[in-house]
Order: sequence, then structure tokens, then C-alpha cells
Amino acid sequence: MRRRSLAVIGGIVLGTAAIVALLLVLAPEPEARDLPPQIPFAQTASVTAGSGAIPVHGSGTVRPRAEINVAPQVGGQVVWVDPGFQSGGRVETGQTLFRIDETDYLYRVQEAEANLASRRVAFLEEQERSGIALDQYRLYSERRAGDGSSTDPSPLTLREPQLEAARAALKRDEARLADANLALSRTEVKAPFTGFVRDESVAVGQIVSPGEPVGRLFAADAIEVNVSLSHADAVLIPGLWELQGGGGASRVGARVVARYGETGYSWEGYVDRGEVSLDEQTRTVDVVVRVPDPFSAGVAVEGGDPAGGTPPLLVGEFVDVEIEGLSPDRYFRAPRAALQPGNEVWAVNDGGVVSIVSVRVLQRADDEVFVTGALRDGQAVITGGIRFATEGMLVQTGAQPEQ
Repeated sequence: MRRRSLAVIGGIVLGTAAIVALLLVLAPEPEARDLPPQIPFAQTASVTAGSGAIPVHGSGTVRPRAEINVAPQVGGQVVWVDPGFQSGGRVETGQTLFRIDETDYLYRVQEAEANLASRRVAFLEEQERSGIALDQYRLYSERRAGDGSSTDPSPLTLREPQLEAARAALKRDEARLADANLALSRTEVKAPFTGFVRDESVAVGQIVSPGEPVGRLFAADAIEVNVSLSHADAVLIPGLWELQGGGGASRVGARVVARYGETGYSWEGYVDRGEVSLDEQTRTVDVVVRVPDPFSAGVAVEGGDPAGGTPPLLVGEFVDVEIEGLSPDRYFRAPRAALQPGNEVWAVNDGGVVSIVSVRVLQRADDEVFVTGALRDGQAVITGGIRFATEGMLVQTGAQPEQ
């Protein structure tokens, strides 16, 4: 019985093996597939040859070219205020902003005029006395000429000290009259330049004191933007530290862009001067950009013109600034992602061969860099896809292969 069971089991095993062998023989051969190449795929972009000035980008806050406190030079009661002398108002050079009661100052002028008139009479009288004294001395000298004796007259004999004292008193009273007239003229407080009123705090009936600020004006002819730049960016501005501030003769152009809502507006300006000391905290160089006529309408540069018209460049506005930098004979614009550590660019030549190119970085912008080096216009450079590269390695730059 045992032998019979073993024979059955052996038959089953042999049958199973035969079936497996038959299935292996009859099974179709698997489709042969080529292994994917071991050449890495790299993302690339093209460099372009640059021309003209390299832009230097920065930002800053608009500030007035000049801003002053408005304060009277004499005291008294305010009797009139110009309606335009209020926050946001525009004033012109020489425009009277407010007047102080001039009654007391008129009395001082009249008193000074009376004193001067009296002093002139006293001076003329002393001149006459001095002339009479001189004539008397000459007659005396002629009478003494016969006995051969002669003496020089003393200053007191000719009344010279008295005449000088009268002349000095006359000049003093003339100065007092001029001072009284000056004080009278200062009862009218006038604008020293064309500008806008930032704030004011004066009203009719108010008593003001000399030197007491009652408002602030800022100039309307120009504004300034203080732009903080790194050393590398500052040296790209031609002749920065040779510029004469305030002269308006700078040929280094600049463009200021401000955003109002969804629309950007630009104003043309120039680099006025560069600071000669570093900011102690940021270690940057402050470059002052000046914009003439900032309160005229700006030019829309993006977003289109809104229905409400074009705004002026307002004081306190945060703006972007683009300065015309140096104009090298040959440089390239490359995507910022193409710049590798150590100031290298991985260029891709024909056949996908990588070439390591050392470059000199002239300027870094938000999404591109300006460089010089052994590149050519339109050359492909690696911007992503691989973490390292070696000279002569192969990369794929077309569509990424399926895995």
C-alpha cells in the first residue's frame, strides 16, 4: 500500500514538471527593450549679447529737494492769512503767506525818521562849526607868520573829534531807520521758493513770536530719491564720485518708477551725487537721484492709463530706480539661474558637450545677470536639471526622455 502511494505522488510530480516544461517551451519570448541612456537631462536657456548701458537697479523713498520751517522774524498778532497757505496748497516764490500787525513797526519807522532828521541837522551844524574853526586858524596863522613862529593846530582846535562824533551819530540813526524799515517789511512773511505746504498752524488773531515755526514748505522744482547700492553696483555708475551735487549737469540718466494701483508710471531724472561714506549698518553706498518737475504727470509704463488720469510723483512714495550704468564694449545677458558658484557658467556646445566658462559678473538683476567671458550670442547655458558638471561631459538638452 505504501509503495502504491509513493508511486502516485511520483507520477503527480513528474506530470507537473512536464506541464511546466511544456509551458516554458510554448511561452512567447519577452519584447526586447533598449536601456535608457545614462546621459543626464539638463534645462537650458540662451545668452544674448548686450549693448548700451548696463542698468543699475535700486529703490528708495521720494523726499523733497529742499524743505524748510516757516517762521516769522518779528512777533505780533496775525491779521491776514493767504487762503492758499494750508496743507497741500501750492505757493509761488515771493507770495505773501500771512501778515503781522504792522502798527508798532510803523511807529518805530516814524520815530527813527524823526531822529535821523534831527541828527542830520546836528551834523550839518557841526560841519559848519568845523569850517569856521578852520578859517579862524588860517587867519591866526597869517598874523603869526610875520614873527616867524608857527605851530600845528590840534584836532580839538579844528573840531575834528566833534565832527567825527556827529558823523558817527548820523550813521547810527541811519542804521536804526534801516532796521526799523526791515522789521516793518518782515511783518509780511513770504515764500522763499515755489513749493507746496506740508502743514501749517497759523490763523488770524494768533500771536506769533520771532523764530516760532508755524508751517513747513518743500520745493516743487525737484525731488530726490536716496538709493542704497552695493559696492559692485555703485562702481558701475560712470564718474559717480566726480559728480557735482546740485549742478544739474550730470549726464548719468536715471528712471524712477512708482506704482499707483495696477499701473506703473515713470519719470526721467539723473544721478545728482554719491555719498562719500558708507552706511554703518548696511555697508552700502547712498546714491542720490534727482527728478526735475516731479509734480507733472508721469508716463504710464505698464498696466495702461487708468480712467482717472495720470498722478504726480508724490513725496514719501516708495519707488524703483533704474540708473544708466557703464557701457562695456562686449557683455552678455544670461538667466540668473545660469550663474553657478564660483562665477561660472555651464555652456552647452554642439553635441551636448558641456564647457565650463569663467565669467566676470557686472550686475545682478532679479532674473538675469550681466557678465563678460568666453561666450557667444545665442549660446545655450544650463539653468537646471543637474547639480554638477565637468568639462566635456555630455548632457541632453531636448525633451526629457520617458523613464
